[in-house]
Amino acid sequence: MALPKLKVISLTDAAANRVRELMASSPKPIVGLRVGVKNGGCAGMSYTMEYAESILPLDEVVEDKGVKVLIDPKAILFLLGTEMDFQTTKLSSQFVFNNPNQTSACGCGESVAITPVQPDAVESA
Repeated sequence: MALPKLKVISLTDAAANRVRELMASSPKPIVGLRVGVKNGGCAGMSYTMEYAESILPLDEVVEDKGVKVLIDPKAILFLLGTEMDFQTTKLSSQFVFNNPNQTSACGCGESVAITPVQPDAVESA
């Protein structure tokens, strides 16, 4: 019996609605939103997001609430189990990543420290 595949990322209703709005207003046809992580910032890493005009061969494709999210293959172990939300406050509107692998964040909220999931932990789940 095959084990169920762990979902790399899930979206809240607010995040899915915002992604749909952004895709509808894009001047170019896009297939989804590409999410990843990059080195940088005072805490070590930051999340990246960009429109995806095509699906790359190694992208992890996640479909949730009618939205297609493409995960950069280098980011999968950093994002495993993450919930993407969209929050609006009096001062800002932004995507927020609720990541169980995040160990700390900088004071400005622009960068985070993330411990990647160990591959053997994924296989035993």
